[in-house]
This record gives sequence, structure tokens and C-alpha cells, in this order.
Amino acid sequence: MPRRYELTFPGVPEGGQDTVEVSVTGRTGPGGHPVYEDATGIIQAEISDKSEVRVLATGAGQEPAPGVAARPLAG
Repeated sequence: MPRRYELTFPGVPEGGQDTVEVSVTGRTGPGGHPVYEDATGIIQAEISDKSEVRVLATGAGQEPAPGVAARPLAG
């Protein structure tokens, strides 16, 4: 499994995309796959070996983001 991914969030105004880099945490998510998080710890996602993404809620009122794509990064 890659140690880092770039996550792409669709639906930004004007048809753009928002991206964030996440790194492996050593934790496992509810689906049994590794959990990755951004430098702030706010964005956390479980990513499967097929690059399927499940964004995890890190605070009250946070909604899971649909349609997030993961791209493995070197290193």
C-alpha cells in the first residue's frame, strides 16, 4: 500500500476540484483498510487496495464526502 495519496473532492464551486494530500496513520478503518489523514488531522479517509475511498467523520456534524478519488503518490 502507498504511504501517501492525493484525495480529490468534487463539487467545488465553478466546477473545480479541491485536493489534499494524506499520509498513512497506522490505524485501520471500519472496512479493515488503512486510515490516512492530512497534516491537520481533520481529513481522514480509509483507502482500500483498489483506491476506494471512505471519508471518515472527525467531528460533530461532519458529513461524509461522496465521489472522492484517491491517487497514490510516490514516496
